[in-house]
Amino acid sequence: MAKQSKNEKMENIVSLAKRRGFIYPGSDVYGGLSGTWDYGPLGVTLKRNIMNLWWKMFVEDREDMFGVDAAILMNQKVWQASGHVDTFVDPLCEDTLNHRRFRTDHILKDAGVDAEGMTMAQMDEAIETNGIKSPDGNPLSKSRTFNMMFETHVGATHDERSVSYLRPETAQGIFTNYKNVVDSFYPDLPFGLAQQGKAFRNEISPRDFIFRSREFEQMEIEYFVDPGEWEASFDALLKDIYAYLEALGLPLENIHELEVPAEDRAHYSKRTIDIEYDFPIGKEELLGLAYRTDFDLGNIQRVGGRGMEYTIKGTNTKFIPHVIEPSFGVERALMAVLSAAYTEDEVNGEKRVVMKFPEHLAPVKYAVSPLLKNKPELVEKAREVYSILKKKHGAVMWDDNGNIGKRYRRQDEIGTPYCVVIDFDTLEDDTVTIRYRDTTEQTRCSISELR
Repeated sequence: MAKQSKNEKMENIVSLAKRRGFIYPGSDVYGGLSGTWDYGPLGVTLKRNIMNLWWKMFVEDREDMFGVDAAILMNQKVWQASGHVDTFVDPLCEDTLNHRRFRTDHILKDAGVDAEGMTMAQMDEAIETNGIKSPDGNPLSKSRTFNMMFETHVGATHDERSVSYLRPETAQGIFTNYKNVVDSFYPDLPFGLAQQGKAFRNEISPRDFIFRSREFEQMEIEYFVDPGEWEASFDALLKDIYAYLEALGLPLENIHELEVPAEDRAHYSKRTIDIEYDFPIGKEELLGLAYRTDFDLGNIQRVGGRGMEYTIKGTNTKFIPHVIEPSFGVERALMAVLSAAYTEDEVNGEKRVVMKFPEHLAPVKYAVSPLLKNKPELVEKAREVYSILKKKHGAVMWDDNGNIGKRYRRQDEIGTPYCVVIDFDTLEDDTVTIRYRDTTEQTRCSISELR
């Protein structure tokens, strides 16, 4: 088969995601809302499987992790102290004729200019030097900053005191609960607080499917350490990250480490590694691992007036712990899983599209079918087998639509590892046919073995 271009592969994934009930454009029946996506029956299960796997590996399987779930709306002082109010900005430029707005670095990237590390003035200079126009072919304005936080008001009044924000990250909710967990559980250092939840960013130009959207979910850990021992924890968490990416089924050759230079790191970071992945849209950031020092807890102590020091048990030694932060975007992990799983091959001379999800991530584990849906005895027996598997595995689908070949193709497209077919031999010997997604091979086994 001819090899697909990356753009073609991305288009095929987006099409399949909508057609098969993984991901739909948000508010589609009313013309949509840019940067929002809805998850269908298969997508919500796949997404939950990815998040549950993360929770199991980073929280449930460890003794040094505690889960929290902080409120989305927080006191405005949280975002003032963290620097988000002043510094959580992107460079914005505008088409001078139709006034459409764009992220300046995206305009440069689309024109083949690497804007990494550029100041806003340097970006404007690069646009002028290279004669870059807007996507509509018009001149662009000089850049200005744009704060990406969604602002709202809490309560019946609208004044400065009622201002709040839809959180742009889940991390600050962890930091504000650090002292609560210490006082409730008094864990030994090092220990981590983990959270999964929604975050919101008013992206200037959301794009690339679910890669960059205005509403998304994060999976973040703030790992509190002795300042003198941060490097060992950093290296251990990096190793755990790779174990998780392997469990997602991502090929190692598509994963790249970027040691972020000092001039490109966030102001609070002393070391940052970006894990990049070869998406169909190109090599882009999948997740980050940052050493945040005591920036956040120090801010809380300074601005909030609450002591954030940790006291070593049995001693008078007190200090503000430093923090290692692994930060994962759920949608980016999901997009990587989709792109890694999407496969085109040939079966009996015909093109086949198959999503080769790892079995533990597949939204449907088994599809159960009667060979013929107009034979009551086959349907009754198939329903019996379906009930057995449904009770044990949950993620089981009943499929009697169309001929058996069409059912196989449909299940291949949604990534079902096993198709179980009940035929007339089943009525005689209680055996069924199992068809394997990746190889298309078929074997027979007894219903008791399925149990």
